[in-house]
Amino acid sequence: MNAKRLTLVAGTLAATAAVAYAQLGGYTQSDLTKTATGKTLLQVIGDLNQYYLYPVDQEKLLRGAINGAIGSLNDEFTYYSEPANNAVDQQNLSGEFYGIGVTLNAANADGTGGKIDNVYKNGAAAANGVQIGDVFVKIGDKDVLNSKLDEIVRLVRGTKGTFVNVTFARGGKTYNVKMERQPVVIVSVEETMLPGNVGYIALNTFYNEKASDQFAAAVANMKKKNVTKLILDLRDNGGGLLSAGVDVADQFLQTGNIVSLRERSGKTTVYGKAAKRNSDYTGKLIVLVNKNSASASEVVSGALQDAKRATILGEQTFGKGVAQIPITTVDGGKVAIVNSSWLTPLGREIHKKGITPDVLVKDTRSVTPLNFSGGGIAAGSKITLTVAGKPVTVTADKEGKFTYTGEAKRPVRSTTQGEASVDIVADAQVKKALELLK
Repeated sequence: MNAKRLTLVAGTLAATAAVAYAQLGGYTQSDLTKTATGKTLLQVIGDLNQYYLYPVDQEKLLRGAINGAIGSLNDEFTYYSEPANNAVDQQNLSGEFYGIGVTLNAANADGTGGKIDNVYKNGAAAANGVQIGDVFVKIGDKDVLNSKLDEIVRLVRGTKGTFVNVTFARGGKTYNVKMERQPVVIVSVEETMLPGNVGYIALNTFYNEKASDQFAAAVANMKKKNVTKLILDLRDNGGGLLSAGVDVADQFLQTGNIVSLRERSGKTTVYGKAAKRNSDYTGKLIVLVNKNSASASEVVSGALQDAKRATILGEQTFGKGVAQIPITTVDGGKVAIVNSSWLTPLGREIHKKGITPDVLVKDTRSVTPLNFSGGGIAAGSKITLTVAGKPVTVTADKEGKFTYTGEAKRPVRSTTQGEASVDIVADAQVKKALELLK
């Protein structure tokens, strides 16, 4: 990571926040009483406390007002994180925490619950026999079968040397393990070698202060192996730190602008410029993107595309062309406020447009699982459909309705952090990239 740039960014954000606060004069209750709408807000809060039939949760009430204020902007990228969520967020940003050494995803179709997606070697979970696919049932005494994923993460993580009791379900049976929370370093970069001495580096997120250093190390490793053909995989990378995006792009560029920021006033400032270094990779380069490649991923792919430094291959990207200023709130939470749009070196604004690849290839790694629903049969009745020669049986609920969602195909992942697993047969984008690099 380029520490100098990181410091510059942090200093700029802090200064901007201080100026904004000074200009507002610390917006107070007296300011609210100057308008009818402001008076109404205070009146409604007071009336709820005085007249509402049930006890009013003051914290929930005020946080609702905060989220309502932000929601009025109708901007999905301006948001407020409550203190508990922000604490986990800051751990993710720092790139390390104390946990059990797993990654997880939602266990239920509605996004709730937690299921083990990967178990890393040498972690507490691996030592205790936890396996991919195990479902969280309880953490301590708390039932988490239908809890939000971020709540499960908060409960699993903790302080150094503490223990966590987890009840898992596997194959219809439950088991309990007590695990000591151990240091976990988030490795955002994965690498491997592909046929033809083609290097492969996947960057999973830019939201990690260690990502720049990890990426630089991966590039250095490729150079040691005399790699002259490289695939950079930014698929499903939703972005993160803009400084990290600049650092990554700079690994492939020797000169020119990388990205510029445009403020509300229309003023445009160059944020990052490339510099020639001996550590730069100068060989052939293909960048993989898909519909989930966003923000800093688009900064990198846009800069490399404008400079004609790389072939961008894949799907139209997400289209997040705005930057946020993160401000820590007095309660320990965080508000992220969109404060500028960003432009590619050639002045392209990609917000809600995305980056169009030079070579369009559909991402074939994930296939929508079989799903169907219906009704009109007797409660408790079973219905069997034959799909691709295989029977699928569902049972109607008490209203005669039935729903089925098949298991989504899980991508193969290495249990060693930093090691990439690539399916060069089923992955159409990687397959095409290898053809272009021949």
